[in-house]
Amino acid sequence: MEYHVPVMLEECIQGLNIKPDGIYVDVTFGAGGHSRSILKSLNAKGRLLGFDQDDDAIENVPNDDRFTFVKANFKFLDRYLDYYGIKKVDGILADLGVSSHQLDEGSRGFSFRFEGPIDMRMNRFVKQTAADVLNTYSESHLVEVFSKYGQVRNSKTLAGNIVEERNQIPLTSMGQLTELLDKSRRGERAKYFAQVFQALRVEVNQELEVLADFLRHATDYLNHQGRLVVMSYHSLEDKLVKSFMKSGNAHGKVFQDDYGKIFRPYKMITKGVVMASDEEIKRNNRARSARLRIAERRIDGNSSNK
Repeated sequence: MEYHVPVMLEECIQGLNIKPDGIYVDVTFGAGGHSRSILKSLNAKGRLLGFDQDDDAIENVPNDDRFTFVKANFKFLDRYLDYYGIKKVDGILADLGVSSHQLDEGSRGFSFRFEGPIDMRMNRFVKQTAADVLNTYSESHLVEVFSKYGQVRNSKTLAGNIVEERNQIPLTSMGQLTELLDKSRRGERAKYFAQVFQALRVEVNQELEVLADFLRHATDYLNHQGRLVVMSYHSLEDKLVKSFMKSGNAHGKVFQDDYGKIFRPYKMITKGVVMASDEEIKRNNRARSARLRIAERRIDGNSSNK
């Protein structure tokens, strides 16, 4: 089984509009599929940095002098670009979400298809696991997590069942969790499970906060006409990406200067969101939920886009 099949590979590489001698960043290195394609487009002067906080990704690092692997969360983009003396880059790629490898490793706890611990940490050096969330959060806090990050309709019922169950025995195994979810669920099983697992994963990894930090840093470090290419897999991520590309902030609020000139840090390259083709979805089921947005940095921020 492949570690991870890159989604919309051709669209992402075209979206970066790669200059052969440019500097690029792949902040979600994973199996290195996107990175290897970027390297093919660079000449000897080009440079690529790849970020990944997962230990397993190190095994995929290419033996290439033009490539630098950074074992870190991409929220630290600014810190490591400064460390390597890079003031500006020509393109940044982010393929968000969980890799196929992580989903297929039962010990990682990202999928309800396998027995194992309730973990869901992308960085296994982080202390808090999904089991910790389930066993220590107050009932009201659990309701907030499931409602906000998973849009789970019966969040109150689910949270109440979790508290009742953990008072008898701590929730530690995937078998316990899936049994509890089957008792609690409303509607179609796979969808309900996916919503709950998404909520727990987002909470454990602080994914939206991390994404917002990354997008701020990306805006600061992109060259004029540098490209930001982001692929997300659920509406919460996509909404945040859309807001930043529109306005440069998480709220999507467009600012004007004292003369009424609108500030827009990006020119949109994609018109709306790009979805994978039917052919790709047949080859790679993970592509069905992918949402791709591409924007070009404008340093002056002036815009005629409405």
